[in-house]
Amino acid sequence: MLFDLLKNPPRSFRFALAAQALRRLGGGKCDARGRFYLNVGHTGLDSDGFGRWVRESGVRPIYFVHDLIPITHREFCRSGEAERHRRRIRTVLSTGSGVIGNSQATLDDLTAFAENENLLTPPMVAAWLGTRGAPSGQNVRPPNRPTFVTLGTIEARKNHELLLNVWSRLVAQLGSEAPQLIIIGQRGWEAEEVFRILDEDDTLRGHVFELNRCSDDELSRHLASARALLFPSKAEGYGLPLIEALAMSVPVIASDLPAFREIGQGMPLLLDPDHEQPWAAAILDFAQRKSAARAEQLRRLGEFRPPTWDDHFRRVEHWLGSIR
Repeated sequence: MLFDLLKNPPRSFRFALAAQALRRLGGGKCDARGRFYLNVGHTGLDSDGFGRWVRESGVRPIYFVHDLIPITHREFCRSGEAERHRRRIRTVLSTGSGVIGNSQATLDDLTAFAENENLLTPPMVAAWLGTRGAPSGQNVRPPNRPTFVTLGTIEARKNHELLLNVWSRLVAQLGSEAPQLIIIGQRGWEAEEVFRILDEDDTLRGHVFELNRCSDDELSRHLASARALLFPSKAEGYGLPLIEALAMSVPVIASDLPAFREIGQGMPLLLDPDHEQPWAAAILDFAQRKSAARAEQLRRLGEFRPPTWDDHFRRVEHWLGSIR
């Protein structure tokens, strides 16, 4: 019971823990006036009591905003999530002393939302998330057939359906010579057609493989042996798989999104996520041993500088020192 409570505590329990911590900081009173309160996960921001707690405690909230996707792309989210996220973001803007965004693209969406709601924006900073070092993959044996990897929860906005449609084309065109696709990620929501294809389309068997569970070592091996990471999302606030692949010198074919243009540093091949033909052509090209486009991206990857956690916290700490 205690483990379950700590792993997934109810909202009232989280507020009680926060109040207790603030009482300790304030010498026995739930008063931490002038102290920063850092919320990195949108936790509790849609609660009616959260704003009251902020006012009574006197904290100066700093919020980490991951994205506004439930608001900007509500068609990809579960029922009710758009309104819940709208309340969260209004809380961020109405109570925040500052906002950290995972990308400038996220902060641009936040600014647009604030303007639409006639709300002011607090001081903001974009601080890219760091990545851990990954194996180079130099000793990984390449698969018998060209292989591509896509990584992420199987949900509507990740656009797996585009890839499955592309693979249906490739299999019809090339038969047993078609490249392989490895889908790494657990099944999520709003993707019933994708689930149906994965479960029922026999023509893709032997060509498309679904891995719902994958260790870090297995993931590194799959990425290292891939011709490219495929990232056809319809919306993203950041995109850690893109950074992780590029940091391993693995080429990336991704959607042409503001966040990917920003964090990709000019490295990935960016395509329209609404059109299958360019994806099919690019995948077929990258599958070739002598692909000039893939070779050119590999050459540029020598200039890629993956963001580090030291960079992230140095930027955030410097910015916090400027808030008055």
